[in-house]
Amino acid sequence: MSTPAGILRSALDASDPRPPDGAVLGSMTGFRTLFYKESLRFWKVGYQTVGAPILTAVLYLMIFSHVLEDHVRVYGHVAYTAFLIPGLVMMSMLQNSFANSTSSLIQSKISGNLVFVLLTPLSHREVFAAYVLASMVRGMVVGIGVLVVTLWFVVPEFAAPLWIVAFGVLATATLGTLGLVAGVWAEKFDQVAAFQNFLIMPATFLSGVFYSVHSLPAFWQAVSHANPFFYMIDGFRYGFFGMSDVSPWTSLAIVGTTCLVLMAIALRLLASGYKTRH
Repeated sequence: MSTPAGILRSALDASDPRPPDGAVLGSMTGFRTLFYKESLRFWKVGYQTVGAPILTAVLYLMIFSHVLEDHVRVYGHVAYTAFLIPGLVMMSMLQNSFANSTSSLIQSKISGNLVFVLLTPLSHREVFAAYVLASMVRGMVVGIGVLVVTLWFVVPEFAAPLWIVAFGVLATATLGTLGLVAGVWAEKFDQVAAFQNFLIMPATFLSGVFYSVHSLPAFWQAVSHANPFFYMIDGFRYGFFGMSDVSPWTSLAIVGTTCLVLMAIALRLLASGYKTRH
């Protein structure tokens, strides 16, 4: 039986316009939970999601540096192996940022557990932020891992560290967002594989990872300059050597614009419930 004090307290609580304790932070708590879940998802199988990409990058470095070290010079004084490392780091970051968000969404859609995310009071912005931030974390962890392991081969310069950080953050955010768009659009694993094999993989390999675009014929230089991935890698490489094929400010503007456009598309898709709520 309720006591008079309990009845009075209930009446005061009912008339109090303030939300109950923790309600203001409830949405942010949900965001943190989703972010933690997405981060834990890739970390629990780190040998596959982190270790395997690092090994792949090291194999690329060993093969290409062995074959081309004595035959290719870039920017005059930069050894080919040193030139190759920033490209491999960025390529690994791009591919794994994309893979994290897109694989998570398509697995959730096919297994049917995406509904448990959609039923929460999280806004579409918070869902977007949790998926993209987790993708950025995976991309950066892999990138740092590749950089640390390749230091055994050669220690690259760090001419402008802030540019390295800026392009690392922007690039992983861009590919994490693109992965989110692909995951929302795709309805089966084949579509995700096609997206990765026919867009992400060619775009990264044709973006100057293994070469300077100045060594290409005029037509292929023009094709490279139409590839946003080229500006991510070129700007990132500028942070190491203080030299690049185009101005880092131009690269920053193009990468930033690409990121904002993709973010607008992703937020629109999530807000409308495209292929998720319908």
